[in-house]
Amino acid sequence: MKILKVITFLILFTGLSFAQIESKVFLEKAFITDIKQDGNYLLVATYGQGIYQYSLQEGVWKNFSTKTGDVDNDLFHCVASSQGFIWAGSNEGLYIYNRKTNKWTVRKFSEGGEFGNWIRALHFDKKRNLLWIGRFRNVTLYDVKANSFREFNRVIDGNDKTNNINCISSDGDSVLWFGAEFGVHKLKLDSKNQFNGWSYFNNKGRAFLGEGEMVSVSDILPLKNSLWFGTEEFITKDNPQYNLGGIYVNDRRFDWKRISKSDGLAGNGIFSLARIGNYIIAGVYEFSPTKKAEFGKGLALININTNKAISIDLNQFDIKSAEIRTIHFDGKDLWLGTGAGLIRVKLANSLAKWGVK
Repeated sequence: MKILKVITFLILFTGLSFAQIESKVFLEKAFITDIKQDGNYLLVATYGQGIYQYSLQEGVWKNFSTKTGDVDNDLFHCVASSQGFIWAGSNEGLYIYNRKTNKWTVRKFSEGGEFGNWIRALHFDKKRNLLWIGRFRNVTLYDVKANSFREFNRVIDGNDKTNNINCISSDGDSVLWFGAEFGVHKLKLDSKNQFNGWSYFNNKGRAFLGEGEMVSVSDILPLKNSLWFGTEEFITKDNPQYNLGGIYVNDRRFDWKRISKSDGLAGNGIFSLARIGNYIIAGVYEFSPTKKAEFGKGLALININTNKAISIDLNQFDIKSAEIRTIHFDGKDLWLGTGAGLIRVKLANSLAKWGVK
């Protein structure tokens, strides 16, 4: 019943521009880069204001930053957590918060050269007590219990962009996907933690419809019967086919489809993907070849069954930016991480106001 209400709400707010949806801005002007659930808390990474922790029950914020004196850096790209630790990825290495000592330390990496400490994605495997670290150079595995690190160089055919990791997503408990600046890596996990089952896909064959010169994967959303790949748009006047962008959907067999502006997206660049019921919500942007910059185009709502996309009217939100970098649904509320603050959208309250049962 909850999912049905949420879906009904999503359908309503795409068309009723006169209906004001209950929403609230937190961390105004903060550039939000990642949102992760941590039990009854949210962890929010920012590029400029450090790491925030928010109690969903008490509504209380805690900040770890240079301002509070907890860390020596405020520029973070991602965050993850376990029962004993919080990890945050920065340009300067892996920041580690020990919940027992209430202190932060920094782990530096020697491999990867000048950009080896630029960490852009984190994923914690609770079942195996392992932290996967996506870096600008290499994939790193941290065994929490053993306190040991292992490096995986994923350069394919001499192209360094295949080893520049953008995102990490779990596919059940036996597969991990790593989106790179060129292509995507699949890793099959086994009970012995051997991690030898690597495979790689790009747009030079059937995958991604063979479109574009490159395909840079920004987010991955595995579903039961399909895989959704959000990709980056980066084109120039001289090379309009470089990174086409859009959402590529694979049926877990051989069929690939692309969702783009021609299907209803406001832009072909994809920041983030999230699922609510039978719908995908995407943070969308458009890349300007003349200004060589990304321009946020808000949110798209996509029907999983039909692949039809429609734009969500942001005028109904208390929102300051159409640049929606990350999306999180906590089972009750929708959280939007933007270039100018964190937005909480109260789904249940809006439904009650409109009389939706």
